[in-house]
Amino acid sequence: MSLSEVHFYSRKKHQTSFLDQISKAAKQAVKQTVNKGDIVGVKVHFGEEGNTSFVPPIYIRRIVDEIEAAGGKALLFDTNTLYKGDRENARDHLLLALRHGFSYEVVKAPVMIADGLKGKDFVEVEIKGENFSSVRLGSLIKQLDSCIVVSHVKGHSTAGFGGAIKNISMGFASRSGKQQMHSDVKPTVDQEICIACGTCMEWCPVNAIEFDISGKAKINWDICIGCGECRVTCPENAIDISWETTPIKLQEKMAEYALGSMSILKGKISFINFLINVTPDCDCWEWSGTYLVEDIGVLVSIDPVALDQASCDLLNQAWREKGGNDIWKDIYPKIDWTVQLAYAEKIGVGTRNYILIED
Repeated sequence: MSLSEVHFYSRKKHQTSFLDQISKAAKQAVKQTVNKGDIVGVKVHFGEEGNTSFVPPIYIRRIVDEIEAAGGKALLFDTNTLYKGDRENARDHLLLALRHGFSYEVVKAPVMIADGLKGKDFVEVEIKGENFSSVRLGSLIKQLDSCIVVSHVKGHSTAGFGGAIKNISMGFASRSGKQQMHSDVKPTVDQEICIACGTCMEWCPVNAIEFDISGKAKINWDICIGCGECRVTCPENAIDISWETTPIKLQEKMAEYALGSMSILKGKISFINFLINVTPDCDCWEWSGTYLVEDIGVLVSIDPVALDQASCDLLNQAWREKGGNDIWKDIYPKIDWTVQLAYAEKIGVGTRNYILIED
């Protein structure tokens, strides 16, 4: 049985600056990936307006410093969102990044949006999957010499959790690619709970929601793109997802997009997972929930599957110390969050078997 190495840098190391731990983690990632003269993309998430749990720019600066020290040329990037907000086009996305501190003065690297002004700049990458024969990734990604993927591990309302796999699937995909992955997610409205406030209608990016004859919200599945925005924004929790197949399909599709991302960079990619500010929800929402566990640290690997498995194992260890059982299952009992790991392993993205090396 082959094991992938996962390097661990603790947040709790006595009398040691966490910034120095990040530098050590970055040095490990750079050593595995970057050659002198490489243009190196650092995949980050700038956080939605109102969110505060994303990986902060002073941490990203340490990663940029290590890239530059190795002779690489760093740039930061993300892709546009499928839903409405300040990250749905490159102009607004870049301004949000600046407001959240991702300026050149702080991070010492330019910021770019990988799928262009309106999310239409993508490359089609052929894969062999059960759901897709090709995936659509931001066109900038194919032009990179190497890449370091920085992921904030946290919960996710339709995938159970988000880590490295989600970052190189949803995070690398163009807007049309994101729509492909979400296409099986079909929200439903509980008519007894709905108060007809219209909040869901305001947030729906494709106007798929209207009031029916009874005056309650109704979702047109023929128009719905499955972004899930309505579910999270409903103040009465009247909207849920038909969970019989969609969590599985979504996670399978994410894994297939991750396969495409791994193939386009062909071994020139490494991953850094931050186990800090761990919240129940994604950084795409305009808030940050209560932190679930104390900060744990940073993990590094060239294998995103092993990295996510190790991350969840460490989080579960901390969660059980607080009296819980399975951190993501406890929070999202209708979702089997392990599907993305098992399916990614099945199709060759990586392995769930790892050795944890504490540096």
